[in-house]
Order: sequence, then C-alpha cells, then structure tokens
Amino acid sequence: MSTLTATRNRLKQLRERFNPIFEKIAAGAAERDRSGELPRAEIAELAAAGFGAVRIAESDGGAGATLPELFELFVDLAAADSNVAQALRAHFAFVEDRLISAPGPARDKWLARFVAGELVGNSWTEIGTVKVGDVITKVTPDGNGGFKINGTKYYSTGSIFADWLDTYAERTDTGKRVIAAVHAHQPGVALAEDWDGFGQRTTGTGTSTFTDASVEEENLIDFDTRFKYQTAFYQQVLLAVLAGSAKAAEREFALELKNRKRTFSHAAANVASEDPQLLQVIGEVSAAAFAATATVERVSNALQGAYDSALELQAGVISVEEDEAANDYAELTSAQAQVALTPLVLTAITHAFDALAASATSISKNLDRHWRNARTAGNHNPWVFKARLIGDLAVNGTELPRVWAIGASK
Repeated sequence: MSTLTATRNRLKQLRERFNPIFEKIAAGAAERDRSGELPRAEIAELAAAGFGAVRIAESDGGAGATLPELFELFVDLAAADSNVAQALRAHFAFVEDRLISAPGPARDKWLARFVAGELVGNSWTEIGTVKVGDVITKVTPDGNGGFKINGTKYYSTGSIFADWLDTYAERTDTGKRVIAAVHAHQPGVALAEDWDGFGQRTTGTGTSTFTDASVEEENLIDFDTRFKYQTAFYQQVLLAVLAGSAKAAEREFALELKNRKRTFSHAAANVASEDPQLLQVIGEVSAAAFAATATVERVSNALQGAYDSALELQAGVISVEEDEAANDYAELTSAQAQVALTPLVLTAITHAFDALAASATSISKNLDRHWRNARTAGNHNPWVFKARLIGDLAVNGTELPRVWAIGASK
C-alpha cells in the first residue's frame, strides 16, 4: 500500500469516527452562540472519543494522525462550530510540543494523559500594562521540593474546559522562562469566562488567576526547548477556523437560499433557489471556502516538514541549519496564508448575505456568527505586520521572527 493510500484510508477512518460527533456539535452551534452556553458536554465527548490524542502514535494508544490529517479534521470541526475548534488550540499545541520532546518517562507520562482524555488550556498573555517581553507571572520554590505559581493571564482560550494549563512564566530562582503545566483543578487556580468579544463567545476565553497554585518541578518545561514551529502551529489553528467558517457559511446560506419562499418582482427568476445571480453568490462563497481549505492543506504540509525535521535533528540525520530552514518555511507559509485568507474569508461571508434579503440578518437565524467568529480569529496576531515581514523577506532576505511578545507601548 502506498503512503498516499494509507493516508487517505486513515483520514477516512478518522472522519467516520469523529463526524457523528461533529454533526451533533453543528446542530447546537447557533443556539450556543446565541445563549452563551459553553460547549462543555461537546468538548468532553470529543475528549472521551480520543480526539485530543489523534496525533499520538497508535502504539501509544492514539490514532497516529499526521499534521495534514489533524488539520483536515480541524477544518471539519470548525465548520461544525468554530468556537469548539478554537477552544482546543492550546491543547494541540501542547501535544505537539510533547511529541517532539526527548523520549523518556516524562514524555510517556504526558502521552498517557492525552490518551486518557485529559485536555490542556492556554494561559500565556500577561494582563495590564506589562512591558513588551516582560513576564510578571512567577514560579517560586516552595521549600518542600515543589513550586508555587502566582500571576494573572488573559486570553486564556479553552482553559475553562481543561485539566492542565500551559502557562508562560518566569522562575524566581533561576530567572529562566518556563512553561508551567499547572493542574487546573486546585484551589489556587481561578478561571473566569470574562471575554467580551463579539465573536468566539463560547470558547471559554477569559482570565486565569494563580494564587500560590502548586506546580511540580517535573512540570516546569524550559521555554527554550519549546517546539520551534509553535507560532506557525498556533496560526494554523486560526487558519483552520477561517476555512471552517467559510465552509459553514456556504452550507448554511445555501440551505437558506434553497428553502427561501419569497423573491422580488425584478429578480432574475421566479424562484429564489433558481435565480442565477443568487446561485452565483453561493458559488463564489463555495470557491472561497475551497481556496481557504486548500491553503490550510499547504500550510499543514510545511508544518509536517518542520515536525519531521525536529525528529531528524534529534536523530542526527540533518544539520541545525536544515532544521532552521524547515521551521522558517513553516512560519512563512502560515504568514502568507494568514495575509491571503483573512480578507478572502471575511469578504466571502459578507458576500454570502447578498444571496438572501433582510431576513438573513434575523437574530433567530444567527447567520452573522460566521462573520463575527472569522473577524475575531482574523484579529489575532495582526496580519498587517505579517504582510510587512513577508515583504521584508522578499526584498531584503530578512527571515520572519518565530517568537514575539505583546505588551504596553513605550
């Protein structure tokens, strides 16, 4: 059996396994967005079904999915409910980091947790007027062989559903930047769902507060060892959210047009679903969804190259320079995709409303959630900076940064 055939078979099996859950998620997506009800049961069902462990090797209890296969599923999930896909962004990034970590008991322990259905949330962004690059969340020895963590983080997407919190912090004893993997279910951790954006309403986003929360030394991970393609990976989840939002808009606006009973005296056909102008609109939205999905696939291949490169570097098969080149390429493709897809998807979803009339703006239909969610995803990691950096690379050969920070202006 060829590698391509094996990949197709595995993706088919994965879709057969998870699509029934995705369909259930899609059925309640509009109402959850309208009411603000968090998808706790839906995410728990995905975790119990092994979705959080699809990247883990079959020999370790997972599904052995490649990165292209993972992101095919991510687009499917985002088409069902982009908020659920967004909520799992930090989990899959932490899984990726553990996959390329040094083999041994520590790595095995994490892989077993993922297979058991445990999820990881995000807790990175400092709140307030912290200077760019500063980390005010601190990890301090407790005198008993463990550590305590104190600080406040915002934009903690998905953490409210998680068992562990991937927390960017600084050790007070060494000054080193670390990822503290903090148990979410303990008295020293408070998670607030206080995100007030007009999109991503049910991603469980908000503030994480740590007050003398406990963290074991084995769960303090040197940030310098973090997987090099992390920013491209994080961006790729947002790209999958954009592609999924476009696919969802195509599906739901097409259904609205198919079932539309009213038309206008000056329309191009007596029945709305047969009107060539309106069919053209849906066709253009479909084409945009296709282009977005194809772009996600291209980035997935670059990420897979970076993952393979990390393993080859560990094995001594390639040089550091070759590994750096693979990671630079992953960063570039994710940035190019972001610059291309953000306006493409937003324009396509805006245009989808042209296939219908004023009733399409009804709150009861909640069709606007696709635009709101895509617009919000597009506002992460502003694409205008990425466009400038891509231009600087094209003109001056300046590589894109793979790690950056946010904070108060000087």
